[in-house]
Amino acid sequence: MRARSSKIAGTSLLCISWVAAGFVAGQTPPQKPAPKTPVKATAPAAEEPIQSPISHHYPILIIAHGNEPSWSLRLGMKGPERLDRLGYPPIVLDPAETTADDSENSWTYHAKDDDTGANVIVKVSRETCSDNMSETKYTFTVVVQHAEIGELHGCGLSQPEKFPEFRKKNELDTPGETDDKSKETEKDKEKDRRAAVLEPIANSHPPVAVAYLELGRVVFSRGGVRRTVAPSGTELAVSHDGRKLLYTRSDSKIGPERTIVLYDWDTGRSRDLVIANGRSAFWSPDDSRIAFMRNDGKLWQVWTLFLSAPDKAQQFSTQPVDSLHGWTSPNTVLATDMQNAYWLSEDKPPQIVALNEIYGDKFQVMSSDTLRPNPINSDLLLVSAYYRTAPAGAPTDAMSLNSTFFLYEVKSHRRTALGPPDTFARAGEWSRDGLQIFFTRGVPGRNVLATSRLFWDSTGLRPYSPGSCLVVGK
Repeated sequence: MRARSSKIAGTSLLCISWVAAGFVAGQTPPQKPAPKTPVKATAPAAEEPIQSPISHHYPILIIAHGNEPSWSLRLGMKGPERLDRLGYPPIVLDPAETTADDSENSWTYHAKDDDTGANVIVKVSRETCSDNMSETKYTFTVVVQHAEIGELHGCGLSQPEKFPEFRKKNELDTPGETDDKSKETEKDKEKDRRAAVLEPIANSHPPVAVAYLELGRVVFSRGGVRRTVAPSGTELAVSHDGRKLLYTRSDSKIGPERTIVLYDWDTGRSRDLVIANGRSAFWSPDDSRIAFMRNDGKLWQVWTLFLSAPDKAQQFSTQPVDSLHGWTSPNTVLATDMQNAYWLSEDKPPQIVALNEIYGDKFQVMSSDTLRPNPINSDLLLVSAYYRTAPAGAPTDAMSLNSTFFLYEVKSHRRTALGPPDTFARAGEWSRDGLQIFFTRGVPGRNVLATSRLFWDSTGLRPYSPGSCLVVGK
């Protein structure tokens, strides 16, 4: 069916009829006819109006969108090429065959999710559509069916000026130098295809305040000024205003005794908040209180305290857990044991999801893994985990394991491996704008660990800073 589409496109856009020009290639042009006897002139017959040819090409260069939930779709020269949803990274689509109904008024486009392989079907009908959010009358009604995400309804309008291929063809952009692509590999071509579909992320903001570990030391950086806060520590957390740092100090080389320490940037002083039996502290969204794990001698459970009254800590949940991963709302925290993830809340029953459902069959559950809710969309998790089987050529640790990070959507169960395939990546953390991911790069014990940055759509990979386990405050 793709061949049919190409043929039609070529006919309607490129071909010129040589027959209409007065002769057929290979034939002798006809001789000039003998003159005829003039006849009395008569009034010319009324010319029939010229009819515009009916285009049989499938509709292309369409931008479609819908509301509740908010989404948009780009329908390019080859079919669906990108699906965007509010609060999630864009989905690159790989176009496949297209079919039209007999009336030529509706079309069905097939594609695949480039990251997960899920089937995508886009149905476009030539009928007026309204989105109930504006007075715009749209030309097409559009329905998107994604095997993992579900069905999305909306409207579409031809907007060729928003497509790079149209702009380039019509010289709307300044032409650049022509690259020599004769030696491109298939991997390079795939990278170029994704780059052509994904627009540069221009609204991200570099962090103002971060903390990380450098050769075991706790380093706190604000506005480019770095301070070594402690000779050792783990489980760092910077407040949203970027002025305070929490970390866990081990009080025994052989026992489990640990203390949560608070460092204040303005005063340059540290004080102990939870002594002997606390760890893994996280700031609430408004920085007014702290969630942390506390041990009663047998079990680890989630507790909270207000910064204004640190001596009045209260138990947040009776659920035994192994790890705490942060706040997902002002009233809810995310924690895990070795079997489940728990959304523990003050005002509703806990939500429980099996870790096997989150990790799938490619990743294995370990106690050192981290799950980080996206700051702008708590449905989107950043999970740092080990592959069950290391990818070919990927660096491995002493256990022959490779670590990476992936994105998981709780509602749709969509899972996307995001870490660079040739890298040992650990401790993924979100920026506050939710568009950047900072992660530790390097195999522990074999490489000097450093921090790299990557955008949530897998673009923009670059080194960021020295050290490991970087966390972002502001």
